[in-house]
Amino acid sequence: MSKLSRLREEYRGSLKSGDTEEWFDLIFYRPIGFAWAVLARKMGIHPNVITVASIFIGIGAGVAFYYNNIWINILGMLLLIWANSYDSADGQLARMTGQYSRLGRILDGVSSDLWFVAIYVALCLRENETSTYFMSHHWKIWVLAAVAGLCHAQQAAMADIYRQFHLFFLKGKAGSELEDAQALWRQFHAMSWRRQFMPKLVMLFYANYTRSQERLTPQMQRLRKVLYEKYHSNIPKEFADRFRAGSRPLMKYTNILSFNVRSWALFISVLVLRMPWVYFVFEITVMNVILIYMICRHESLCVRLRKSIAG
Repeated sequence: MSKLSRLREEYRGSLKSGDTEEWFDLIFYRPIGFAWAVLARKMGIHPNVITVASIFIGIGAGVAFYYNNIWINILGMLLLIWANSYDSADGQLARMTGQYSRLGRILDGVSSDLWFVAIYVALCLRENETSTYFMSHHWKIWVLAAVAGLCHAQQAAMADIYRQFHLFFLKGKAGSELEDAQALWRQFHAMSWRRQFMPKLVMLFYANYTRSQERLTPQMQRLRKVLYEKYHSNIPKEFADRFRAGSRPLMKYTNILSFNVRSWALFISVLVLRMPWVYFVFEITVMNVILIYMICRHESLCVRLRKSIAG
């Protein structure tokens, strides 16, 4: 096998799956991320180091969006793209080298949250200084941003659990990062605050995060329970294929609720419209409509499949 063929094979292996990858990621971020991952592997860099680097770059992007200057804003856009290419690279490197860890998963989720916290704060400060309306109503932009931020967090969390549930049926437990809140809480209570303060604190937030995902997917949790009681870890391929057939069309909505569409809306609001508050409104309206639709569709799918098992 030639070197180019090996690289192509390795690139395909660095992807999550054909079912869950977004088209824009496949033509843009994944090839760039793979190049970063190959370089990092040669240099012996751990995936978590790339994740931490993306945090600083993403926060730098947020700072650049504070200025009401088109060229500095374009720099912010380029920095955010750079940060997201690192966000792609850390996962690809982990899959290429087998360096999976729960800490890596948590860091990966926290990194993009920190980018957008910086961006939200920068946009609020900018609007308070440049918008005639918000200069007279300082508190309104902060309330709008807070609501948008809460919606953003929930949208990303739901997209994550639906993607991981799909990967569970596609690749099994080893190929998915699907968690169980009860198991996480048991691990949390088994840890000592005195001897394991930071790991226990991280576990506290992660268990709460997982529990919030499960609360919004009651039918999914019932299906998981029925599947475990009947099949344990040996889910029949026919059932897994049926689930994937129903879940695959919904993956495009999980991708919409992830990074790309969100970043495009941000760039249009800041660079084209020059009205950053429009981005917050987009998060609260358009993205929430998609979220509600996705939840209803997925919960309905889980009900049908659970009834088919009972039948």
